[in-house]
Formats: sequence, structure tokens, C-alpha cells
Amino acid sequence: MSKAATVPSETFSAAQFQTLVRERRSVRAFLKQPVADTVLASVFETAQQAPSNCNTQPWNVAVVSGAAKERLKARISSDFVQGKMTMDFPYDGKYEGVYKERQYDAAKQLYDALGISREDKAARGEAFYRNFEFFGAPHVAFLFLPEHFGIREAADLGMYAQNLMLSLSAHGLASCPQTALSFFADQIREELGVDSSNKLLFGISFGYEDQNHPANNCVTGRADLAAAVNFIND
Repeated sequence: MSKAATVPSETFSAAQFQTLVRERRSVRAFLKQPVADTVLASVFETAQQAPSNCNTQPWNVAVVSGAAKERLKARISSDFVQGKMTMDFPYDGKYEGVYKERQYDAAKQLYDALGISREDKAARGEAFYRNFEFFGAPHVAFLFLPEHFGIREAADLGMYAQNLMLSLSAHGLASCPQTALSFFADQIREELGVDSSNKLLFGISFGYEDQNHPANNCVTGRADLAAAVNFIND
């Protein structure tokens, strides 16, 4: 019998897990209040239990806070304005078909929550720029994939990231995974002293949610089960 099967029902239930997963969402405004070091250690220790191919654990993570975070924010914010972007993994943000429809719907939900019209390009640009201010979060985790690893190991890092975000949620914290932070791979490595052999996949801003900010009224939906999963019995 697996360890999971021996956990007493009074300490863990499917309903509790479902609630945790369903209530996790991307938060785009945080309080300045930092997370205690003991809580950070607990969060990341739990994330470390993620599965990986042959238990290779192909992830390196840099967690940035305090003055280091402020220096990094100033640099990448300035470099974004100047168009100085460096990426380890190609990304153009273009999708087709239903994936494009979901992308557009997610953007609409966010801009509607912020009261920004489709025609207000300046306000939309300002909303996107907040990515590089980490949405005011007191902490940012940068997730690196060691070089020579490929798409299979990137999937492992994705499982680590899900573990991390659920662990944050379980501790009453909020998070936002950000592809946009991967636009400054060289700058981030330089500022954080990370070796060039580590390739930046994305970052996750996190902390305590600012429940009064309109951006956090944005809640995106998910496709019906039948749109993604086929149960094949014969």
C-alpha cells in the first residue's frame, strides 16, 4: 500500500485538495508584507517533493526578496522600456484556434476587471508593464532549467512549479507565474549571480494578496473536462 493511501482521512481529504486546487489562481496585486523565513522554508521544502524523470530533479530556483528584488526590478523595468530583452527559450505569444480564443478571453477578463477598454492601448501597456514590477510582490522565485535538458525536463520543472504554487496557497499565500520575466534571462542571471548554464524558463511572483486591488477580481475559467480528456475503455 502506498504512503498516500495510509494517510488518515481526518487529516486529508479529496475535498480539501480539490478546494486548494480550484481556489489557486494568478494574483496580480500583492501587499508589501514579506513572508517569514520559516514559512518560506516550509513552502519550498514541500515544492521539492515534486516528481521528475528518473528523479533527476532538473530545477534550480532563485528566490529574491528585499533590496536585491528592488535592484532587479529597477533594472528589468528600465531594460523593458529600452527594448533590451534576452530570452533562453523562444516565445512569441502567438496561438491559433481555441488556444488563441482562450488567450484573448483571459486578457479581456483582466482588462475588464481593471476597467480598461480595448481601445485604451496606453492603459493596457501600463497593465502589462506591472509584470516587471512583480505586481508589487515582496518575493519572486526564478525557475531555471540546467542546460542540455530539454522539453521532457521542462515538464518536470512545470510539475515543481505547480507543487510550489499549491504549497503557497496552502500557507495562505498568493502567486502569479510570469512568462514575461523570462524576457530578461541574462540580466536576471547577472543580478543574482546565477551561472550561465542555468536557463531561465519563467518566474513566479508571490506574497499576500491585496484583496482590494481590482486586478484580483479577474477570475478565468477552464474548459469542460470533455474538451481535454478522453476516457477510453474499449
